[in-house]
Amino acid sequence: MQRVSLLLTVLTLLNLGLLAFTLSQRATPVSADSTPAILRGSGLEIVDSTGKLRASITVIPAGPARRADGSLSDQSGKIYPEAVVFRLIRPDGRPSVKIATSEQGSGIDLSGGVDPTYMILNADGGDTSFTLINKDGKQHVFDANSLAGTHK
Repeated sequence: MQRVSLLLTVLTLLNLGLLAFTLSQRATPVSADSTPAILRGSGLEIVDSTGKLRASITVIPAGPARRADGSLSDQSGKIYPEAVVFRLIRPDGRPSVKIATSEQGSGIDLSGGVDPTYMILNADGGDTSFTLINKDGKQHVFDANSLAGTHK
């Protein structure tokens, strides 16, 4: 009986030693005042629960304007500067909000639910403009030179 008691005592002390060692090895808690990690990359895409792209931030390299498939969208050969574009995309895959900036200027495009309804706020070089297009395709452009606007 004494051997069993001695064995239980030794096992209990061994367990207490292992417990003390385990508790001393636990990770230090993260505090709110620590420096947060930085996420770095050349783009970010956010998808919905079905995997469809719903938002993106993209760095577009300098070069001619291109469509999503890579083909040239403008045959004039104009070279555009590098730009950063933020897009919010509708469930049907069409961008509804687009904010873009480059060394040349910045712009905000807001699309309506009906094609081709949208508005554009643009600062390009030294010029600014505000364009409205309704569902019938009628366009009204306001700029700093003609506050009354022009019709196209």
